[in-house]
Amino acid sequence: MVTDIAKNTNRPAARPRAATRDTTGQRVFGAVNAVVLALLCLLMLYPFITVLAQSFSSPGAINAGQVSFWPVGFNTDTYAAIMQNETFWRNYGNSVLYTAVGTTIAMVLTTTYAYVLSKKHLKGRKALIGIAVFTMFFNGGLVPNYVLISSLGMKNTMWAIVLPGAISVFNLLVMKSFFESLPKDLEEAAQIDGLGWYGIFGRIVLPLSKAVIATMVLFYSVAYWNDWFAAFLYLDKTELFPVTLFLRNLIAGASTTASEGAAAAGTTTALVSANIQAVTMILTVIPILCVYPFVQRYFVSGVMLGSVKG
Repeated sequence: MVTDIAKNTNRPAARPRAATRDTTGQRVFGAVNAVVLALLCLLMLYPFITVLAQSFSSPGAINAGQVSFWPVGFNTDTYAAIMQNETFWRNYGNSVLYTAVGTTIAMVLTTTYAYVLSKKHLKGRKALIGIAVFTMFFNGGLVPNYVLISSLGMKNTMWAIVLPGAISVFNLLVMKSFFESLPKDLEEAAQIDGLGWYGIFGRIVLPLSKAVIATMVLFYSVAYWNDWFAAFLYLDKTELFPVTLFLRNLIAGASTTASEGAAAAGTTTALVSANIQAVTMILTVIPILCVYPFVQRYFVSGVMLGSVKG
């Protein structure tokens, strides 16, 4: 036995295999892929770059269609005017508040509901799934929803914005699939150690679900931040408007009674009024651009883990 072991240890190490070379077809495919993806990236970035260039351009250059990738007639008067607009910053703060509160409520409801639906031994599980899926295809309609929100006393309050969209059925089903893919042995071991369902959910399941939770946070936060239609329906007071409704009123040319933001824009110089929309768009999209890089690494893995069962 010892002799065999010695013989085995004296054997020369196996030579590493030579790296396989890519074929001509693979190299061509990779090059074409890179070119196509680069063109698609430029195509997606072009509108944002154009708006950014317009925000620093003169009104005459914008009206003449001379602005594409680079500012023409560089000026920062519009940024200065927006920074001094109290209504814009009040609406900006409203958007931050609505997004933070709405995303928190949505994540609490979605994670708990999805975890319950992931338990196949739950009585009435199929009925609960059916109720959720039914709302994905059918709803009461615009007028009934408006009457409901008004009768509940939520009109002209934050809750009219954050509660109606608190659960996205798509996000719910993704999280349900993810929870179903988690090893059951972990929960069984936690139960043996004396943890209840709340303890298992808070101390075992959630820490293992960081990827899908980060992805859902991104989905919900972008949805709340970009939403203006709910505020347009349920809010009459301009001090409660989100910044997206402020921007909508600027673009649509709302009257002074409907938007203090549009009125403030009208009282500035003529130079400011021509590209104020571009400046407001840039200032509105900045928070999402700042948040996305920190969540992007979880984005693909979170969705894929929730859609493929182990």
